[in-house]
Amino acid sequence: MFYKDFIMMFFSSILLVICVLIGV
Repeated sequence: MFYKDFIMMFFSSILLVICVLIGV
């Protein structure tokens, strides 16, 4: 359970970074 939450948060962070890179 903990791992699933951690992975989801990590994945969200990666998506956010990608969106920022594309925006820039």
